[in-house]
Amino acid sequence: MTTGPTALPQRIALVAAAVLLVASATAAPLFHAGKIGAPTPAEEKFADAPDGVDPMVTGPRTADLRERQQVLNCESAVWPNVPLGCYPG
Repeated sequence: MTTGPTALPQRIALVAAAVLLVASATAAPLFHAGKIGAPTPAEEKFADAPDGVDPMVTGPRTADLRERQQVLNCESAVWPNVPLGCYPG
């Protein structure tokens, strides 16, 4: 650390960075805390993926799947509220 007129802003920045680091480290586990209520159909189908499954399938898709994804608004779906129709099969 330096002394003089720039010492205080540097210390404030260091403290702010430390606070943000601690806040982000503690917030992540809270996001995955126990869920209240029954699992959604997507959570049941993909039970082995607790962090979710991307609703937009990449790679080759049939015209039927592309149309279905557009109708179901799969592009803006957020886990776990993803219609099962967003996935092939």
